[in-house]
This record gives sequence, structure tokens and C-alpha cells, in this order.
Amino acid sequence: MSPVTSAAEAAGFTLRMATPGDVPTILRCIRALAEYERLLDECIATEELLRESLFGDHPAAEVVLAFDGGEVAGYALWFRSYSTFLARPGIYLEDLFVFPEHRRRGLGRRLLVFLSRIAVERGYGRVEWAVLDWNRDAITFYRSLGATLMDEWTVCRLTGDALPALAAHA
Repeated sequence: MSPVTSAAEAAGFTLRMATPGDVPTILRCIRALAEYERLLDECIATEELLRESLFGDHPAAEVVLAFDGGEVAGYALWFRSYSTFLARPGIYLEDLFVFPEHRRRGLGRRLLVFLSRIAVERGYGRVEWAVLDWNRDAITFYRSLGATLMDEWTVCRLTGDALPALAAHA
């Protein structure tokens, strides 16, 4: 993946896959995203939970970190999904975040290029993600990349008390 890294470095950014030693940085990024999305009260992630879920025996997701010099500038966190219609895996981008002081310099695009190249290299059929409907800047940006907004789809989620409540039904 050196072409992606080289392109990012040309703009002053360095991209690299996260390691267990990056867990505090990953948590800082997640909390910054949660604050930006006005969902900080829902963010219960801890370093311990991240260490186990990202770098334990069964990693649930992957993370690429972006740096501007020695300072973290942004990140992307994703996991493998699957499309029955394509009969191929894909990437589900859970988080894409660039710290405000690093925006408008092409880093968001570079992170998506990085993920797109991973998808192509692995033979995946798609990269997809969700965007909050109030985030007009992100929506405009994603459309400029050629992304299709799936307006006819609504995300459904079981979480909190609803998840174990449904699991308890016979």
C-alpha cells in the first residue's frame, strides 16, 4: 500500500495501520468523533475494550491512522461486511474522522482512497458507510467522490436494553 502512503506523505500526511500501542490515540479519535456527532454521552469505549476488540484473538475491525508530523490528524475504522447480491465481501466504514485543524487538505479523500485500494486488493465488491443527515459538508464531499446516497434505506439497530430483551424471547 505504499502508493497510498506516498500520496498522503506528499500532502504532509502519513497513513499507517494501527498497532496495539495506538489504542490511546484511537480512543482519542473516537471520542473526538463522538463529540463532533453530538453523541459523546453514548461513547462508552475504553482502552481495554478497544485493545480486546481490535487487537485480541478475534479482531473485529481494522484502523488506519493519519498523522501530520507527529500529530494524529484523523483515522478510519472499518470491518469486513458481506453482500449476498455480489457474493463478495466488502468494507463497512464505521468511522471516518479528520480533526478540524486538518480539514480541507485532502485527508478525508486520501483515507477513502486507502480503503478503496484495500477493497480492490482483497477482491471486495464495495465500500459503504452511513452519514448523519444533518452533516451537509460530508454529504457533499461523499457525492463529489462518486458515492451514492441510499436514501431509500433506513438503518435499523438493536442495542442497549432492546438487544438482550429480544434475545430472551423464545
